[in-house]
Amino acid sequence: MFIRSVKVPSSNGTVHEYVRIVGSVREDGKVKQKVIANLGRRDTLEAVLPQLNRFLTGAETPQALARQLGTDGPIEIVDASTWGPMLVARHFFDKLGLWQCLDAGRRWPKLLSSEDPDDDWVSRVLVLIVNRLVRPASEHGLAGWLESDYVCDRLGRRYVPCWKQRGRVQVDLGQLQRWYRTLDHLGLNKDSVEVALYERLRTLFEFDADLVMYDLTSTYFEGHGPATLAKHGHSRDGKPRNVQVVVGVVMVAGWPIAHHVWAGNTRDSTTVQEVVADLGRRFRIRRIVFVGDRGMVTESNLALLQAESEHGYLVGMTRRRNPEAEALIDRVDDTKWIDCPNGITAAEKKTPPRTRVQEVACDRAGVRVFVVDSDERRAYEERQRSKAMQRVQAALAKVQARVAKGQLKQPAKIGAAAERALQKNHGYRYYMWELKEGQLEIKEHPVNLPREKKYEGRYLIQTDQTTMTPVEAVAHYKDLSEVERGFRSLKDPLGMRPIWHHTARRVKAHIFVAALAFLIERMLERALKDAGLSLSAQSALQALQTIRHVQFRVAGELRSGTTPGSSRARQVINALGLSGHRPPAPPAGDETTM
Repeated sequence: MFIRSVKVPSSNGTVHEYVRIVGSVREDGKVKQKVIANLGRRDTLEAVLPQLNRFLTGAETPQALARQLGTDGPIEIVDASTWGPMLVARHFFDKLGLWQCLDAGRRWPKLLSSEDPDDDWVSRVLVLIVNRLVRPASEHGLAGWLESDYVCDRLGRRYVPCWKQRGRVQVDLGQLQRWYRTLDHLGLNKDSVEVALYERLRTLFEFDADLVMYDLTSTYFEGHGPATLAKHGHSRDGKPRNVQVVVGVVMVAGWPIAHHVWAGNTRDSTTVQEVVADLGRRFRIRRIVFVGDRGMVTESNLALLQAESEHGYLVGMTRRRNPEAEALIDRVDDTKWIDCPNGITAAEKKTPPRTRVQEVACDRAGVRVFVVDSDERRAYEERQRSKAMQRVQAALAKVQARVAKGQLKQPAKIGAAAERALQKNHGYRYYMWELKEGQLEIKEHPVNLPREKKYEGRYLIQTDQTTMTPVEAVAHYKDLSEVERGFRSLKDPLGMRPIWHHTARRVKAHIFVAALAFLIERMLERALKDAGLSLSAQSALQALQTIRHVQFRVAGELRSGTTPGSSRARQVINALGLSGHRPPAPPAGDETTM
């Protein structure tokens, strides 16, 4: 027998490693491995390994442990719930000043008759954030998570689910209303909370708001959604049949400071003016160098940024359907490339991919253009083109076969079938067709295909900043990837999608919860980096789940304690400088809440 492990991804993208005992058996003349026992998750086993070893050796029994605690009676384990993620989230909630900020906020004025006007909704905000970080779920699914994790309010009272079957709803409606009202309170305070967090981040990390990163994404609804927001538009989730909303995120110095929510059919370029005005109005950022992607580039947007002497821009340029782009790329001088520094991932490779840049002359006054040549991007785009060409070629071959068999005879129908094949996978970029003597001939496009190959690996950046060097321009533009990574955090690990809410205010509050969870994730990531730990925030949160709050009964007396967790969990705790691991003691006789 020997030990093997297997990594299994969960539904929210987290990968868990499970440990198994396997043995070799011979079947049909072949040696195969057969699973003898599944021992469970590796991080859980690491947490209980010392106790398990003592138990297996007979050094620790319930009676022996009872003697160590100074009692003669046996020990009964009552509960062991996950506590680590909540512990760390409370730490950052406090560090960001969110307790005070939300306590001073407004409350939704239209309360139900059964609602407590003094209800501690701020503690529920923290619970929603932790749920986004650990196990994203709807308010219905939240109740099940409360059973497995030790989740408490600021006084230490544990949140417990109240189950009540009513049709398909299994959670008491009164409890659901508390969580829905929490969203209402939170959404009401979004504007002031974002400004307060921005000022707090500037105090903690001492950064200047000179470069503003901005990008957009979309997230879809399950169901109809609110009519004012839920619209069909360009889906970045690959769900064109679902209605959606558009979400824009503003980041400064790597920190998300604001987000905006628009209807799902909103065009990227139309959002820029509102975002720039909001930065000046709410955050009083007077000088903005706006960094955005190609979708933000319109003449009106550039004119808006140039109209104010304090503002500037650094934005991408569209390559296709842009005659200027091809002319600028043609001006590249292969003797004038400037090498850009490699990132951490690229530097670790045996043959690091190059990124080069050079400035080319632009015919527009006051505009500088940089052509960037990336080996990594070229390899990716070549792979994508090769796959697309194979698909288009296969589709066109089917049309050729139908023509050869006489199934398609009329020129109009042959042309329509060929055009349909070219419309998929951008086939018109690579191929052209011609009908000769009743036979369909397929050729590589003599103009479009060479142009595509010329574009591969190269992109263009334009700016009005006179003192910015080409290498600095590339570095700042690449920082947009931080916003894109933020979208992945918002939408995948934090579960912003899909959205089930039916009112616009709760949709926006739901996205605000995801944005706050993203900020706390970034805070954790920064703390791990400063401590020199090579752990991602998601890996740290996974390790923290091995820290458990345990309740046990000794001789009829209920006691509690906190396990130290796995070695990685202890590293995270030490990196954050946390000394007290236990949850706050609840008031006597008031240990739980809904």
